[in-house]
Amino acid sequence: MKNVYGGANRYNTKEDRLTILSIYRVKLLSLLNEGFNPFEDNTARYLNREDKTLNPMKNTNKVPEVELMIKPKVSVLSYKVAFTKGLKYKEKLISDTTRRSYENRLKNFLLWVEKHHPELKAITDIDKKVVMDFLNHILDLTSPRNRNNYRTDLSSIMQALEDNDIISSNFIKKIPVLKSTPQRNKTYSKEQQKDIFEHLEKTDKTLLLFIKFISYNFLRPIEVCRLRVGDLDIHHKRIQFRAKNSPLKTKIIPDLLLNDLPDLSKLNKEHNLFTPDGIGGVWESELSNKRDYFSKRFKRIIKDPFNLGADYGLYSFRHTYITKLYRELVKGSSPFEAKSKLMQITGHSSMTALEKYLRDIDAEFPDDYSELIKS
Repeated sequence: MKNVYGGANRYNTKEDRLTILSIYRVKLLSLLNEGFNPFEDNTARYLNREDKTLNPMKNTNKVPEVELMIKPKVSVLSYKVAFTKGLKYKEKLISDTTRRSYENRLKNFLLWVEKHHPELKAITDIDKKVVMDFLNHILDLTSPRNRNNYRTDLSSIMQALEDNDIISSNFIKKIPVLKSTPQRNKTYSKEQQKDIFEHLEKTDKTLLLFIKFISYNFLRPIEVCRLRVGDLDIHHKRIQFRAKNSPLKTKIIPDLLLNDLPDLSKLNKEHNLFTPDGIGGVWESELSNKRDYFSKRFKRIIKDPFNLGADYGLYSFRHTYITKLYRELVKGSSPFEAKSKLMQITGHSSMTALEKYLRDIDAEFPDDYSELIKS
């Protein structure tokens, strides 16, 4: 038999837990002595029971697992139906991009279970070992980071099932996260940036403007893809967008970028700012597909001709210009003052987040310390 917890883990102290578990023990023994059998249908015995005082549900409502032993058997949800419900519970709480990620990873998990464990049917059949085997399978095929992403998404859905009393606990939370090295985009040198901009000025001005939103306004590529014409307030030099860490952010449009913008006054404010055909228009596509489109366009027009490695991409321009801005700011002030000004411009949510970002992109360099170590 599986352990009967009956929600005892919700009590904070050992004394409280022992108290409720002791009640469960007494009641379970009473039921067993009456002839109730957890492996049989107890419907008739329960309905014909004369002494209702032995019914554990009469005096307390804190023994749900005990009740299951004596109530008529109920059908347990299949794991496919349960996971579908879990995903449905999450839909209103997550973005479309996150929902697609959940759907894709859940689909792969269900296909794997169906192939490798066809004997499993109910949601209660999915245990820690099954999920661990699947995560190890993903690790063998891909990377620790991807394995961790699968763990996070599956755990989130399982948590929704726990919160809605479909399962007793989310055991995936107990599966450890593996250490992984995140992919890093290198910063461009001054010469590389200059050559790229000059090349795009001649070959692809739409892509150049896309990159300038990343470089001058410090937007992420996916944030640029979200932009609509109406998000830009040219008169007040403001731009509004949905950021990674905020539902809506407002930034100034620096003159450097403002001077490069075409006339937007005659364009439909609901149209996408960037499309494959130019500035302003309808582009019916998933957000992730839009980002991938410009990444591939950049690869075709810049990365391949310039022989740039995998470490260089659109995101590299954000690193490059934040590094350039920070080093200019720190020339006339202390590092803390420079970071305080920089945080207002980049939109980082905290000084800690900004400092970690600057460390990751190697934006901070010490002064020459030769005098300190020479013999």
